[in-house]
Amino acid sequence: MRALRLLVFFDMDGNATVGPMEIHGHCDPRFEGVRDAFAANFERRGDVGASAAVTLDGEMVVDLWAGETATDEHPDGGAPWERDTIINTWSTTKTMAALCCLVLADQGELDLDAPIERVWPGFRAEGKGEVVPRHVMAHAAGLSGWEQPLQVTDLYDHDRCATALAQQAPWWEPGSQSGYHAITQGYLLGELVRRVTGQTLGEFFATEIAGPLDADYHIGTGPEHDHRVAHVIPTPGGLSTKSTEADSIGVRTVSNPRFRPDVGSTVEWRRAEIPAAGGHGNARAVARIHSVLACGGEANGVRLLSPAGCERILDEQTYGPDLVLPGVLRFGVGFGLVCPEIPVSPNPRTCYWGGWGGSLVVIDLDARLTVAYVMNKMNEGTTGDSRSAAVLLSTHQALAESGA
Repeated sequence: MRALRLLVFFDMDGNATVGPMEIHGHCDPRFEGVRDAFAANFERRGDVGASAAVTLDGEMVVDLWAGETATDEHPDGGAPWERDTIINTWSTTKTMAALCCLVLADQGELDLDAPIERVWPGFRAEGKGEVVPRHVMAHAAGLSGWEQPLQVTDLYDHDRCATALAQQAPWWEPGSQSGYHAITQGYLLGELVRRVTGQTLGEFFATEIAGPLDADYHIGTGPEHDHRVAHVIPTPGGLSTKSTEADSIGVRTVSNPRFRPDVGSTVEWRRAEIPAAGGHGNARAVARIHSVLACGGEANGVRLLSPAGCERILDEQTYGPDLVLPGVLRFGVGFGLVCPEIPVSPNPRTCYWGGWGGSLVVIDLDARLTVAYVMNKMNEGTTGDSRSAAVLLSTHQALAESGA
């Protein structure tokens, strides 16, 4: 796919800048700084097509979109990013899968502290009898990758992927530390949801979460949405890891199967339910769904969780160097937690996660705030970048200045 068109201007010294970009949507006057930061992403930080959203007390106070994209109908680009444009958000999908499990736990249907083998007997193989769902949700189950060689097309077969994980031994002591379960987490959580409910995770998410909230997010995206699915603009490399040693946990995790990010723009990928990396939506949908967590389990007249069910996210599971991703991470149950190494909020009761290339969602339970950013141009990394950071920082600044 060729580069998408942007307006490029040159100043008197010959320096190129991009802009001005027409920004669509609405923005509460208190959050005009967020609109400015979002516009600056196009003018100075290389954005091509993107959306940003902020909820406060469950109200959508920022809902913005702008730029261009490519679609199946316009594979060479030039299509406008519309209000209803959706795109693969990569690992921002993980928080949706976690929410499914948190809802089931709150209903008493899934015990996050009980051995997985109780609902999935075959999982006990190879010494995994003490692995519990919260280990999986915190990337601490020791199953960050597959021993069995897989092709990308195998990821479209849930049974094969889940069975292979059930049959193998953990790569480290479960619960002792995190090692990012980049793709495997979705099959593990998906199998738990299926065995507890009889539904696939995508089906449960659609009927119990996205549907009641009227949220335009899909895990397994049907053909009726193809005309508005944006293609990603891939990053040059693959998933990054902390080690280059061929037998390291990190390399084994990200290289089997090894795939290019443009697979996220294919029909096969979007049809499959890949609950760790295949969800499609926009910032509005991401913010709307997570506003439930920010508001104690209820938002827009829909209650999904009890307050205690939301608080469960904040139970620290691991804190230290991750075995797969570079840097120090602090994980709760299903989400990353704010820490000095990743200061996504000044408030301690804050959780977050992001997607490969730059998408991000931050949920601040103290401020009852959710911030979401979704884009098509991918950069390196999995926990946001300067573009999402600009939206997030401007939101915090607006809150501080308004006293909200």
